Amino acid sequence: MKSGCTALLVFLCAAHPLFAQWRSAPAVDSLSRSGPAGVTFRAGEAAMTVTVLADDLMRIRFTHGTGLPPDRSRAVVAAAWPTVQAVMNDAPDAFTITTSALTLRVAKNPLRLSFRDPAGAIISEDAPAKGMSWSGSEVRVWKTMPGDERYYGFGEKAGSFERGNLHMTMWNSDIPAYSAQTDPLYQTIPFFYGMRNGRAYGIFLDNTYRTSFDMGKEARDQYSFGAEDGVLDYYFFYGPAPRTILGRFTQLVGRMPLPPRWSLGYQQCRWSYTPDSRVREIASGFRSRRIPCDVIYLDIDYMDGYRIFTWHPKSFPDPEGLLRELKGMGFTTAVIVDPGIKVDTAYAAYRSGLAGGHFLRYPDGSLFTGKVWPGVCAFPDFTAPAARRWWGDQFAGLAAAGVRGWWNDMNEPSVFDVPGKTVDLGVLHDDEGLKTTHAKNHNIYGMEMTRATYEGARRLLPAERPFVLTRASYAGGWRYSAAWTGDNVSSWEHLSMALAMCLNLGISGQPFVGADIGGFIGHPSGELFARWLQLGVLTPLMRSHSVINEKNKEPWEYGSAFTDINRETINLRYRLLPYIYTVMSASSLSGLPAMRPMVFEHPGDARFTSTAGQFMFGDDMLAAPVLAEGETTKTVELPHGRWHDFWTGKAMNGGATYTVPAPIGHLPLFVPAGATIPMQQIVQHTGEAPINPLTLRTFPSHDGKAYISHYYEDDGSSFAYVDGVSFRRTFTARSVPGQVVLSLSGVEGSYVPPGRGVAVQFVDFGADPPSRVTLNGMRVAKAARGSGSIDGSGWEFDAPARTVIVRVPDSRGPMELALSR
Repeated sequence: MKSGCTALLVFLCAAHPLFAQWRSAPAVDSLSRSGPAGVTFRAGEAAMTVTVLADDLMRIRFTHGTGLPPDRSRAVVAAAWPTVQAVMNDAPDAFTITTSALTLRVAKNPLRLSFRDPAGAIISEDAPAKGMSWSGSEVRVWKTMPGDERYYGFGEKAGSFERGNLHMTMWNSDIPAYSAQTDPLYQTIPFFYGMRNGRAYGIFLDNTYRTSFDMGKEARDQYSFGAEDGVLDYYFFYGPAPRTILGRFTQLVGRMPLPPRWSLGYQQCRWSYTPDSRVREIASGFRSRRIPCDVIYLDIDYMDGYRIFTWHPKSFPDPEGLLRELKGMGFTTAVIVDPGIKVDTAYAAYRSGLAGGHFLRYPDGSLFTGKVWPGVCAFPDFTAPAARRWWGDQFAGLAAAGVRGWWNDMNEPSVFDVPGKTVDLGVLHDDEGLKTTHAKNHNIYGMEMTRATYEGARRLLPAERPFVLTRASYAGGWRYSAAWTGDNVSSWEHLSMALAMCLNLGISGQPFVGADIGGFIGHPSGELFARWLQLGVLTPLMRSHSVINEKNKEPWEYGSAFTDINRETINLRYRLLPYIYTVMSASSLSGLPAMRPMVFEHPGDARFTSTAGQFMFGDDMLAAPVLAEGETTKTVELPHGRWHDFWTGKAMNGGATYTVPAPIGHLPLFVPAGATIPMQQIVQHTGEAPINPLTLRTFPSHDGKAYISHYYEDDGSSFAYVDGVSFRRTFTARSVPGQVVLSLSGVEGSYVPPGRGVAVQFVDFGADPPSRVTLNGMRVAKAARGSGSIDGSGWEFDAPARTVIVRVPDSRGPMELALSR
């Protein structure tokens, strides 16, 4: 005890001078208004501007010294906002700005902010003793922290789903085999939610220097966030629903473009599949075992001496021929591309990059170099438009060979022989003409690399949607790429952590996300791989990956029993692709993630404040994957309302806890009553055959209320959907006394899919068959069990499953199926 007290005293003595170094914003000296939505306050050396962007969104910019620098952001894309009717009132003690959703009170002595809801209740406020402060070049704000407030988001963070009582740093870092305590990691998304009593607000700190968030670690009654340099530039969002906040945030920073459909299939990766004969062996392994797969990756060993944009002359002597074969088998090829360009005058990319002035340099003009896989390398300056275009042009040879997936790795950037494992912080970037240091540009380096990659792919292959995958990024990076959670480990802890990380990334704005299935480092047991693959069914990116010199991790490498289990798991992914594609289309339009934490969907339900063991995928599917070794049951908390087991159709009352069977080959899934899940037949890859039949698995509500589900389709590859060449319709299910009805709206959009049938499965219909089935009022004939043709009409009753199956031809017009009891 004595030694502990001594240690505490030493800590306090050391900490007090650090606190004393911070200078808090003093009293307001003057203020001036700029237009209907802006106010500037000056307080001693400090200056602060407030801009009202929307009724529920305000921007705060605070600095000290010479004033605010040029207003530029790599994240923000929404520059123009409609004029907001804000009421401003200047009183002796405070200035208030009031909209229909939010009031900001700016106390004048000292300068302190408090955000309030329309009823006047405090949502968030500055801590009285500190508020906005600075110390040298650092800027920071302290805010009060209610004891019952919870925090979520922060992008890619290891460990638990809920992020209170933690100190977190935002600095893109290459940390292989990270643990739950590792911080920081590969991506920087300085955006979070505060949630209390079912009501949420959001804060986005738009500063690309090293930033940090202390969420009650320093003091339990306050949290703080700030940056080592630059401006304290943050946006305050008020929901109160989390959905509203994320919609507004992604309006601010942009949303994911719709990915190509093939990228939502199963993907197989390893460091490395080499030589080309091994690639052919893997491809044949999938097809011969009837295990679906769409993408095979080539890691760094496909290159000649790890030189980007080249092929190894012995291991891959005929890349065009190899990729042509793979395409003929239904595989898309993705390749890794790292930013390091080997310093080698015989290497064309180095010569052209050097000649064009596209590499990073020190202030004295000397070239920055550092070691990565090829040896000593130069690094492109992706903050320069000319360098980004040069980089994109380098993909011409790979694209001509047939490459269609662009895996951007090592782009934190990671440098092996430099202190801190990255570019020297004093190295200069163009920064769109501002000429700033790497300290400012480090966190956006990966995002700007993906931007250069995406834009290059668009120029080279204008008729095709690019698929870019990245390890490092910044807020808004989803405009260019999907993301995965880096070099994880084959362990049950990492399986559980993968779910929490994907959920927080999703609600931080990145909807296209996944983790390396099975764990990148180490070797999973058959059980762990099977359970991880089940989670992967409903992660947007479904990719298995493995480190070099480790046992194989293909789905068939765990014995015949697990091969069968894994095949059925991947089959489920492909059967659900119409639903998954619909959800991803909605994400591209709304910014809402595909994977949604329960607290995000049901913020008022106290059961969901800290759990991440189950999640929603889109509006209509709840997944509860097994995350612990040896478990054959799963405890599930169902939200209020009526639910159905996806597999059996069994009805379940929500607002209750259930323990459901979860044998090794089973993924527990649940659907809200009234929902319709669009599905398709099993295929070996997304391009094998058109959807036929389109299966609609409908779960009647039995309460008379109409429930609307959505369906989206297009050609899956081009940008024609932007011009309306798409296929949208809604499904409305309702139950009335004596009848179950499913209405299909008329089609919106000009895309015409190949001819097909529709098979509607009315789940949990009852113990007896319907007395009558009609389509648009016309009677549908009963068919013998299993005899209904794909494009014909007829219905049958599966008594053990209590399910009615109705088969009808598809039509672009409205359709109404009615089943009478």
